[in-house]
Amino acid sequence: MTVTGPNGFRAAGVAAGIKDSGALDLALIVNDGPAQAAAGVFTRNVIKAAPVLWSQEVLRQQRLRAVVLNSGGANAATGPAGFQDTHATAEHAAKVLDTGAIEIAVCSTGLIGERLPMEAVLSGVDTAAEALDSTPEAGLAAATAIMTTDSKPKHSFKTHIDGWGIGGIAKGAGMLAPNLATMLSVITTDAMLEPDALDAALRAATRVTFDRLDVDGGTSTNDTVLLLSSGASDLAPSVDGFTELLTAVALDLVYQLRADSEGATKDVDIVVHGAASEQDAINVGRTVAEDNLVKTALFGSDPNWGRIAMALGRAQAEIDPDTLSIAINGVTLFANGTTAADRAQADLSGRAIEIVIDLGVGDSGATIYSTDLSHGYVEENSAYSS
Repeated sequence: MTVTGPNGFRAAGVAAGIKDSGALDLALIVNDGPAQAAAGVFTRNVIKAAPVLWSQEVLRQQRLRAVVLNSGGANAATGPAGFQDTHATAEHAAKVLDTGAIEIAVCSTGLIGERLPMEAVLSGVDTAAEALDSTPEAGLAAATAIMTTDSKPKHSFKTHIDGWGIGGIAKGAGMLAPNLATMLSVITTDAMLEPDALDAALRAATRVTFDRLDVDGGTSTNDTVLLLSSGASDLAPSVDGFTELLTAVALDLVYQLRADSEGATKDVDIVVHGAASEQDAINVGRTVAEDNLVKTALFGSDPNWGRIAMALGRAQAEIDPDTLSIAINGVTLFANGTTAADRAQADLSGRAIEIVIDLGVGDSGATIYSTDLSHGYVEENSAYSS
């Protein structure tokens, strides 16, 4: 079950002809209500794609009837003409669904700098509308249609004991860094929440999930996470209870994004304790996550804590070498300014790696989710036009 898991939603994924390969490349997700509250968070890259600018604008109404998503082209850095293409997509979907364009969000992913083949996009919307269904297969098709370099679709669905649920899909395999890391994600719920509560829950959940995924330091022009509520369960959970389940769904998607990130052979958790502030902890985790010397050592299964210490030394954070400790997969290798154990004691032969950094200068912490840097990453990104 994915975005079609919660009641009140239909989805479809079709081959519109945007991709030369003939693969699925356009998805449509529709909220049949009775409620149509919505919230969204977007990239902080100053070069925002046309669909991001459009979706930000329509979400001022805090209401969405549907989302159109395409792969095979980002519609970014395409100027006023690209924005008109996004507008035309929303207008066409609105006509098909008998609603207003102001209730249609648009998301795109793929090559930056080229216009979309609009005849294919618009005919694809028609085809997708005819294929709309509430089955798990329909949700999976939508998740598949938004893939670019992903090797598999990402989807999640969790239910609350009270009877409401949250489902989601996401895509992203490269250009994954904070703000946001998903590139594209749509999350649905049949819980009954007001738009402001949805917005608060989404921002709280993304802050500790999508915003903490950092594969390569690249921040996409198209990153978007949308949250739609149908209210079809007629159940109104507390904001805290809803946020907890939403965070669990988002973290599940983050784990899937990380596992499928380009060329990754290691899933790396960088856990920071003892920071003077949460922002210091985040800065430390991101600095380690983005350091190529650290990442290549992890690819070689080398518990080289010296590279981690080197990276820490340039992080924008309060750091005292005499209170600092570094542990890898449960073995403390550095503490109190010197070696604490033979690095060979840390086993990195498996896929999962946990780096625990205790700064020893405060009470704050954070976890950053990252990967290694492999031959596969270099090969894929040198061959894929981006």
